[in-house]
Amino acid sequence: QVQLVESGGGLVQAGGSLRLSCAASGGTFSSYAMGWFRQAPGKEREFVAYISSSGVRTYYTDSVRGRFTISRDNAKNTVYLQMNSLKPEDTAFYYCAASRVTTRERGLYDYWGQGTQVTVSS
Repeated sequence: QVQLVESGGGLVQAGGSLRLSCAASGGTFSSYAMGWFRQAPGKEREFVAYISSSGVRTYYTDSVRGRFTISRDNAKNTVYLQMNSLKPEDTAFYYCAASRVTTRERGLYDYWGQGTQVTVSS
């Protein structure tokens, strides 16, 4: 079992930045691809970004590409999401997740954190 705990959310003005962290325990972190997802009120949970287990491969949804950066530190069992140039439409609950495959598919992620709220004011 892998436990994931997100942190770093908060309230920020449009144009600002936040860095989310997700600390993993209870498993071999370096064997999992990691993803970030988000869910706004009344909407389905959507893919944001993933990073392969080695950290070599990353992928972003179109709406965040160029503004967000996913990274990981396998020595610290932690994955990060650096969010720059934030927009009000980025407001959502952000979740990290672990998968045995590198994928955008929500259903292929085995473990999920509890989420952290990001609110961007205009």
